[in-house]
Amino acid sequence: MPLEDYKEDMERCVRCSHCKHVPYVPLARVDRNLRDVCPSVAKFNWHSFSGGGKMITAYALLLNRINYTPTLEKVVYQCQMCGACDVACKVQMDIEPFETMLELRARLVENGVFPAELMPIMDWLKKEDNMMQKPKAERGKWAAGLQLKDLSKEKAEVAFHVGCRFSFDSELWQVARTAATLLTNAGVDVGIFGMDETCCGGRAYELGFQGEFIKYMDHNLEAWRNAGVKTIVTPCSDCYATFKAWYSRYGHREFQVLHILEYLERLIKEGKIKLKKNIPMVVTYHDPCHLGRLSEPYLYSSPGKPYITPKKKVLGTMLIHDPPKPWRRGANGIYDPPRNILKSIPGLKLVEMYRIREYAWCCGAGGGVKDTYPDFAIWAAKQRIKEAKAVGAEAVVTACGWCERNFKDALEEMDEKIKIYDVVELVKEAIE
Repeated sequence: MPLEDYKEDMERCVRCSHCKHVPYVPLARVDRNLRDVCPSVAKFNWHSFSGGGKMITAYALLLNRINYTPTLEKVVYQCQMCGACDVACKVQMDIEPFETMLELRARLVENGVFPAELMPIMDWLKKEDNMMQKPKAERGKWAAGLQLKDLSKEKAEVAFHVGCRFSFDSELWQVARTAATLLTNAGVDVGIFGMDETCCGGRAYELGFQGEFIKYMDHNLEAWRNAGVKTIVTPCSDCYATFKAWYSRYGHREFQVLHILEYLERLIKEGKIKLKKNIPMVVTYHDPCHLGRLSEPYLYSSPGKPYITPKKKVLGTMLIHDPPKPWRRGANGIYDPPRNILKSIPGLKLVEMYRIREYAWCCGAGGGVKDTYPDFAIWAAKQRIKEAKAVGAEAVVTACGWCERNFKDALEEMDEKIKIYDVVELVKEAIE
């Protein structure tokens, strides 16, 4: 939908500042900083950087009250696109900050206004089909020796889509290798595309390059159809949200999409994976934005067209949707499977941070910030690590390669002794 379609939402923003904080009463009794939900406004302390501020900015742009400037670029792109503002806003207002921000970025890209650091990334994506600026020929190296089906030549029930981060970040290969091994050991008919796997397109979409997103969406859908797969499983939270939510935004819901933790939880319940080894450790779980609040699918009436319900005024002023609009509020993301798995590991104690589930603080790596404003990304990660330490955790456990990477990078600058794990890594440790 073009930016103009959200003009009414922009006009309805009342600058209440709900988008800046966790609207959760018990948090009023803790440190005020732990009530912040938007990294951008918490870091830069100016309304324009908040969700509501970007709504007003988009409105001013539509009315030609502002120009495309370097300042506008910073306001729009110094944002993780984590969706927390959208969730918090909808506690009070039924408007679409996140949708508006997506289209605002697309409008800036159309006009050639975006961080220069994105140019080589997008060039590499077009040339080598990944966001990591690595040769495509190296994409399948993570799976060396695993004897997995090659979906470019064979058919399988399940496609294991690793994603760009896990494919090219060798320090995280153990997560992908362990996940694939757990599936094959449980008798799952699974295969990979190896070097023929391509980017999901999700990061390009969130950066405003919607044309590139559509290209990769169409390619992946066709590849899955040709391979005869019925289910897509991924260890990457970004890929999960892309396949589950962004693809459904364009009307594509023909494949079952599961995060690896959803599948592992099922295998544990079926007794195909047995967690026996005692792991005496206190851990806290960090909800990745894309696995949590951003993973809810959209409802569409036809491919490429959003499910839109007519609006009408009641009592002369209140605007409602009739019939009711199926809102995405972030509460139906993947929150319980990782926690259930951790609780099933003998000896492991799970403690919760203050900001969790749909109100979780972003790790800092999303929305292109890791590539364009790395210091800001590290700052956000440090805030989360401090929160984990505050609840007595010895380790932060997550389910996203981008989160794990950014936390590890932040720890290199901190004098903190805390470990970072993917849930999959602890599952492996509990089995062996």
